Amino acid sequence: MVKGLREQAYAVDTAATGEDALYQADINEYDLIILDVMIPAPDGFEVCRRLRKAGRRMPILMLTARDAVEDRVSGLDRGADDYLTKPFEFRELLARLRALLRRSTELHPPRLSAGNLVLDTAAQSATSGGHSISLTHKEYALLEYLVRNAGRVVSRADIAEHVWDETFDPFSNLIEVYINRLRRKIDADGSSGLLQTRRGAGYILKAGDATDDGVRGASSNAQGKPNAADRKKHV
Repeated sequence: MVKGLREQAYAVDTAATGEDALYQADINEYDLIILDVMIPAPDGFEVCRRLRKAGRRMPILMLTARDAVEDRVSGLDRGADDYLTKPFEFRELLARLRALLRRSTELHPPRLSAGNLVLDTAAQSATSGGHSISLTHKEYALLEYLVRNAGRVVSRADIAEHVWDETFDPFSNLIEVYINRLRRKIDADGSSGLLQTRRGAGYILKAGDATDDGVRGASSNAQGKPNAADRKKHV
């Protein structure tokens, strides 16, 4: 499941026990949590209850092999947003994740734009001036993060946290490699200067006028920490 989610441009962290899940949720900001009911103690029901008691509002999808009505009701009563019974088809999981992200308190419009660049978040595709751009899954994930934060500088640390997962090597030049790839693809002749490097600070994607849904790139707070709408698709 982790492999499949990463192939769909999600940044995924994993927890083997309920205690580890609670610790990870305490130190990271997640867009969504997939929670197995039978995770080693505390079980998924208790983890869900504690997350909600702590004020964590991200959507939670409960995953279990138990399909009794009582189990589903128990999970929902503890604050879960949806319930998926194993075995399941992976495409159904993806559909439920998309639905939960749309329903979350954060803004996930189906189309985003910056300048002549337009992203279809459902199809995970991009066009520039009406011409399709060929992107790998990771290139798309990076581009979507930049577009969601259009108009503000994002640092390497921001990108590492919101586009890659916990195994990312902070000393690698992978981010620079992907930034250069994107720059060549979205601005082949270098004339628009859409994606710019701010030496010592990070990168900025020019905001243009507005997104297709009338939403500008979200601003950061004084410490440069992303607001809720800036967060990665982090599961």
